Amino acid sequence: MRPVREQNGQPWRAWLQAQSQKNPDPVLRDYYRRSVLDPVSAIGDTPLVALDFETSGLDPRRDVILSIGLVPFDLSQVYFSQRQQWLLRPPHNYDNESVAYHHITHTQALKAPRFESIYADLLNAIAGHLVVVHYHPIERGFLEQTIKGISNAQLRFPLIDTMAIEARRYRHGWRTRLRTLMGQTPVSIRLADSRRRYGLPNYEGHRAVVDALAGAELLQAQIQHHYKRSTPIGELWT
Repeated sequence: MRPVREQNGQPWRAWLQAQSQKNPDPVLRDYYRRSVLDPVSAIGDTPLVALDFETSGLDPRRDVILSIGLVPFDLSQVYFSQRQQWLLRPPHNYDNESVAYHHITHTQALKAPRFESIYADLLNAIAGHLVVVHYHPIERGFLEQTIKGISNAQLRFPLIDTMAIEARRYRHGWRTRLRTLMGQTPVSIRLADSRRRYGLPNYEGHRAVVDALAGAELLQAQIQHHYKRSTPIGELWT
């Protein structure tokens, strides 16, 4: 078993327990209290929730969250009827060019609620689950920056990154070196391309709740092909 990855010099379990007592934000304290995960728990026994953000760009210090989608699931079933999604009003204007990617117009965004009015609902929806994303710097970076801006408190938690799982197989080790020697381009580990490798259907991209569904199905396929239901979550999270 690989060692459990650590946050701020502590294993994730100790970090979550400490934050459940000392985090200055009562909403975050409650979230941490309900979300202490044991790294030796089997992935097949762990409640999961796929999370996806649509943002105005890639820099959480400058860009903003425009929509959030989440879908609860486990390795046997996706609970799409329990999905939740929010369109958000940003604290400042965003680049018009980004609309071509996320399709959220300024008019739509201006009618939406602010993040601070929904963040307790968001944390309640993911509490007690292991979060699953595709490319964790987006969800982790934007969520941390946004919550810090409204409560001056810290939110960080372990998550499974389906892109990182693909990278371990297709961007690291002898496969990558061989492709480089042969002059071939690296294997794509983007969400849609990763799904095709497992025979999963194409979905319309850049809709937060649909991308969350796509990520949930991808993790199910990854575990089925490369791991076991008994694999400890501490081997998978980051």
